[in-house]
Amino acid sequence: MIAEVIVNSSVNKLNKTFDYEVPEGINIKVGMRVLVPFSNRKKLEIGYVIGLKENTDYKCKTISKIVDEVFDEEKFEIIKWMANRYFCNISDVLKLFTPPGTGNDLNKVKIKTEKWVELCDGVNKSETKEKLEKSDKQRRIIEFLIDNQEAPVSEVLMFTDTTSAVMKTLEKNNIVRFYENEVQRDPFMHKVVEKTQKLILTKQQESVLESIEVNEYHKYLLYGVTGSGKTEIYLQAIEKVLSQNKTAIVLVPEISLTPQITDRFLSRFGNVVAILHSRLSIGERYDEWRKIKNGEVKIVIGARSAIFAPINNVGIIIIDEEHDSSYKSETTPKYDVREVADKLATAYQIPLLLGSATPDVRTYYRALNGEMVLLKLNERISKCGLPHTEIFDLRDELARGNKSVFSKKLYDEINENLKNKEQTILFLNRRGYSTFIMCRDCGYVVKCDKCDVAMTY
Repeated sequence: MIAEVIVNSSVNKLNKTFDYEVPEGINIKVGMRVLVPFSNRKKLEIGYVIGLKENTDYKCKTISKIVDEVFDEEKFEIIKWMANRYFCNISDVLKLFTPPGTGNDLNKVKIKTEKWVELCDGVNKSETKEKLEKSDKQRRIIEFLIDNQEAPVSEVLMFTDTTSAVMKTLEKNNIVRFYENEVQRDPFMHKVVEKTQKLILTKQQESVLESIEVNEYHKYLLYGVTGSGKTEIYLQAIEKVLSQNKTAIVLVPEISLTPQITDRFLSRFGNVVAILHSRLSIGERYDEWRKIKNGEVKIVIGARSAIFAPINNVGIIIIDEEHDSSYKSETTPKYDVREVADKLATAYQIPLLLGSATPDVRTYYRALNGEMVLLKLNERISKCGLPHTEIFDLRDELARGNKSVFSKKLYDEINENLKNKEQTILFLNRRGYSTFIMCRDCGYVVKCDKCDVAMTY
């Protein structure tokens, strides 16, 4: 058996397959990550199996080791499309599907373990208390293990008020044995969330929810004003999907938004939720990725990269605040997650739901032209109106002799607030006129005398 392998490299000349012989007795398939000898390098290189065949015209080296499985044949079609669409190597795209922290260095992140202890198999548990003449500390450990069967060493020492030396003596006498037990790094460990029930929908929300078909591909734009209840639509749409034993992916643009939407999902669905974003430690992301891969969760919430989570049997993809620019990657591969999500939804024949109070102009245009289904929520749940806004053209202010950066109306309103001892918040799109000033003759840049940072004009 011959495996077609793409080596993990960003060099354009290596953006092709290399044939490797599969050792006998190894069950290999497309989508596996392997270690292979490459060229005359001493270190083994990471590679990805993208094809299998019976014969080759070349003299081949042998695959050294199978690492894991990172994608299936169905996803490989998406991978090839992304490499072609975003002008990058296939290996650059494949890195997005690998477990966090293991893209180039397999030893960067490890499974976290904790030392546990239990009674040895040869110990008669029913007679241990009576027949074994041990010290009081040893007896406390034995009694604790008889009651609890097994426990972390740290807990045994804490509850029995003993020391590790006492436990090692028991190990020498073949009464207890130590072993390593895996500990999952859980980002929700200290989070207390109360269980909530689904809310009663308004007529507009009911109409929108009924319009979302969960058993076939459709692209929806949920155009809802702030406070109109878009998140509740997401929750109840996912509930329909979960009832069919399928899973869901929910994308949010900013990490700061992830905790609040995660709390909503945790309170509704419990521990079937996983999160993936860069604020987590590499170890936490790695453990969350493995939980998803093992099918322990049904809902994945995260930023842009969560679209590549190894979740199976996906039933719906939701992109909240779809207008946000952070959905476009600035590093290679420079992908747009909305395009990738659309491609995945088409492949899986599932709905793609884009939500926003201020949709991207292109998305809204496509919805108006019938390229996607436009769903509207133009009423707030609380029935209160939207804030009153006024826009002033400062060119008109200048024509009236106002040379200030404040319009007359804004100046009067701020003054009124100050008189009433109230507060005003001003949002500035940028600070200063120019980020730095440089002399075109000599290249001199005006800098701060104390910190050497270019001064803003």
